[in-house]
Amino acid sequence: MVAQTRRGELINSIVSAGSSLLSADEMADNRAGIDSTTKEFIIHRDLHGRVAYELGTAILRGDFVPGSSLPREVELMERFGVSRTVLREALRTLTSKGMIQSRPKIGTRVRPREAWNLLDADMLHWYSRVAPPMHFALKLQEMREMIEPYAAALATRNHDAHALDKLEKAHRAMVEAQNVDEWVRADLEFHLCVLAACSNELLVPLGVLIERTLEGQLRLNAKRAEVFNASLAEHTAVFSAIVARDAEAARRAMSDLLGVTRARIEG
Repeated sequence: MVAQTRRGELINSIVSAGSSLLSADEMADNRAGIDSTTKEFIIHRDLHGRVAYELGTAILRGDFVPGSSLPREVELMERFGVSRTVLREALRTLTSKGMIQSRPKIGTRVRPREAWNLLDADMLHWYSRVAPPMHFALKLQEMREMIEPYAAALATRNHDAHALDKLEKAHRAMVEAQNVDEWVRADLEFHLCVLAACSNELLVPLGVLIERTLEGQLRLNAKRAEVFNASLAEHTAVFSAIVARDAEAARRAMSDLLGVTRARIEG
């Protein structure tokens, strides 16, 4: 009985934030003049995404621990106010991300944490919303420290004229930035351009993957600095080394830049 009460409380907590979405969507549809067929598709898609998000973040938050069972389909359908089709689409989404596994006569269980695909773009974004901010920031920072200095060195050898032109435009935008928003957009583009300049097709998707979470970190760092563009000199050192095709200088400059970033996170 206590376990059932606790389970009901958990489900109530994960749906409460989204309980008013349908009425808001209906009003937006009326304003936009969306026809009934299109509206049905949009609501279906949005409901599936909302349920996947709410259940996914609940698992990431620890409301449902690895090895535990999710509530029965009927209970989840009632709590979320969705059809079996929508619910099953949401569960398939979580299954594809390695979070859950469904078996006949057993039900749906949360898989071990090591099976979760945290390098999935949705998962990484969800995790950034529920993880302790300092913990997540340091995990992202560790990943950047492993990859970006060596990416900068690789960019010195592999960049072509087009990649260098894009990197130069991003650097110029950082120099000319007049506020935090302009700086963050240019800073993010600069780091994505460094990855692109490596001419390694496996690194470009990595940049796209971390783009949303990296933008948040860059914005926080800019606001913590004395002035928003306090790290311009370090970025310029990276840029100059790549232009000069000096691999060691580029690796060292990017390491120095990330050292400044770590100090702001920990400070």
